[in-house]
Amino acid sequence: MPDDLLSQGVLSQKEIDDLISSLSAGEDAMPAKPKAAPEELDKIVKVYDFKRALRFSKDQIRSLTRIYENYARLLATLFSAHLRTYAHISVVSSGQVPYGEYIRSIDGMTFLNVIEIPPLKGRKIMEVQPDIAYAMLDRILGGRGTGMNKISHLTDIEMKLLTNLFTKSLGPLQEAWSSITEIEPKLSEIEVNPQFLQAVSPNESVVVISMHAVIGDTSGTINIVIPHVVLEPVIFKLTAQYWMESGTKERKPEAVEALKNNIKDAHVEVSAELGKTDLTIRDFLSLVTGDVFQLQKRIDEPLTVNVAGVPKFLGQPGMRHNHLAVQILNMIEEGDEEDEW
Repeated sequence: MPDDLLSQGVLSQKEIDDLISSLSAGEDAMPAKPKAAPEELDKIVKVYDFKRALRFSKDQIRSLTRIYENYARLLATLFSAHLRTYAHISVVSSGQVPYGEYIRSIDGMTFLNVIEIPPLKGRKIMEVQPDIAYAMLDRILGGRGTGMNKISHLTDIEMKLLTNLFTKSLGPLQEAWSSITEIEPKLSEIEVNPQFLQAVSPNESVVVISMHAVIGDTSGTINIVIPHVVLEPVIFKLTAQYWMESGTKERKPEAVEALKNNIKDAHVEVSAELGKTDLTIRDFLSLVTGDVFQLQKRIDEPLTVNVAGVPKFLGQPGMRHNHLAVQILNMIEEGDEEDEW
């Protein structure tokens, strides 16, 4: 073959035969592109599981965690008072998973408290492990608080006692949520078989907040499950920016007026001081009925009127409708008391 044809890129017979063979074998005739290094692929491709769609940001989950840390403290105080034993509850973890995955991860039998929280839509779940539930029940019935991982044979009385206790836990929940929104939680049902409970669709994202609970000598886990549909109306409040902005917002005039009215209705202790004197311990212990000692105040000097233990007014003693009374003369300005000395 002439050299001038080779210089123009004409294929040799061997190269033509190889190309025809690759085409007949179904292979790509175009030269393969160089493969990217594994570290380059990590920068370009990101794995995304549509079954585990992340609908909550880390900031929002942290805000929910703070809410339920407060709820855990309130709940521990409530259980300590009603069960008359040591109770400690603390948040240990929080995250988001599909609802179906959460249901598959829990035991076949457990206590699932289904709670409605109007005006928010949907329902949240409070899962109480059997050991903790039975320890509570044992304390209610006068026992030591021994846990027992068996709930297949609960009597109507036992279920009623637990329902009453779990209903009391809604008060602390309402208080913990008051910084975000006003809710009116109510316990709609208690389910013991998770397969019979379909709160949301299996692929719906839920926030799971796990709390470690200690009741007497028994320990276990309490899980809080909140679907996305419940938090959707207040999701914008679960950010650090909202917390910072709400802390700097000016109070509305009607809120300030309501605060003033509440302060005006507050009760304070008012006392009139006739005078003071100094006594030794010996003289004080020897005092008997009829003894007289001199006060460090003249009879014509005004009395000091204390408000909540703080000198605020000067007054003079007298009678009003056959009752001892004090007439206010003037207000003690700041520094007057020191000037008198």
